[in-house]
Amino acid sequence: MEKISEAIKDYLLKRDDIDIKVEDVRIGNIYTAVLLEDGRCGLAYTFKEARSRNCSSIEKLLERRSVTSLFSYLSSFDPIEMAVALATSNAITNCYAEGLFEGDVLGHVDIREGDTVGMIGHFAPLTPKLNEMGVRLYIFERIKEEKDGILPETLAYSLLPECQVSLISSTSILNHSIDPLLEACSKHREVVLLGATTPIIKEVFLNTPVTLLSGVIIKDCDEILKLVSRGKGRRSFSRHVKKVNLRIK
Repeated sequence: MEKISEAIKDYLLKRDDIDIKVEDVRIGNIYTAVLLEDGRCGLAYTFKEARSRNCSSIEKLLERRSVTSLFSYLSSFDPIEMAVALATSNAITNCYAEGLFEGDVLGHVDIREGDTVGMIGHFAPLTPKLNEMGVRLYIFERIKEEKDGILPETLAYSLLPECQVSLISSTSILNHSIDPLLEACSKHREVVLLGATTPIIKEVFLNTPVTLLSGVIIKDCDEILKLVSRGKGRRSFSRHVKKVNLRIK
C-alpha cells in the first residue's frame, strides 16, 4: 500500500487547478491555516512540538509561493512543514463534491453492540454516545503511560487488531503514523478518519482499509484565519465550517 502522504501528493499533482499561489499562512498554537489566492482555505493541526518556534518569519517566507512548491513538504517529518503542506492540500480538495453528506459521524458508521472500538486521538464528544452503544472502547493518545483510562498510542498497534471499528484522528497523517495504524486495522468492518485535518479525497483511500472520511469545509475563511492566529481550536470553528462526510466503501 502506498504511503498516504505520497498518495496525497500524487493525487494533487494530477489536478488541473494547482497553478495557483498561496495568499496567506497562519501557524497558530492549535491549528495551521492556508489561504489560496482564489479564496479557498484549508486547515491542519499544529503539533505542540512546533509551537515554541518563531512561526511569523516562516509564514512570510511561504506567502506568494506556488502551491506545487509546497507539495514536497508532504514527505517531511518537520511538524510545521507537514502542517502547512496538508493545510494547503485541504484548501485545494476540501470543497463541495458529489457524495458528501452532513450529519453526526457516528450515525453513519456500522457500530454494533458488543463491538470493540479503537479511538486514536481522544474525541471526547464522541465517547458518551459510544458508551451508550454498548461497546468496549480503547482510547489512544500521544502519552507515555496510561492516564485516566487513556492508553499510550504505542499500544494501538497491538490492540487495534482486536477491534471491529476504528476512529482515527487525521493528525496521524501529519506524523506519518497513519500507515502502520491502517495496517493494524486491515480487517476492521469500519475505519474512519476524522477531524478538521482530514483530506477529503476518495481516490487516495480507495485501496486502504478506510471506509469513511469525516472532515470540514471552510465557509468563512477570514474568520478562520483570525481564530487560528488567536490560538483557537475546533470548538471556536463551528459557525465557520461545515462538517461533512464521504463514504469510501
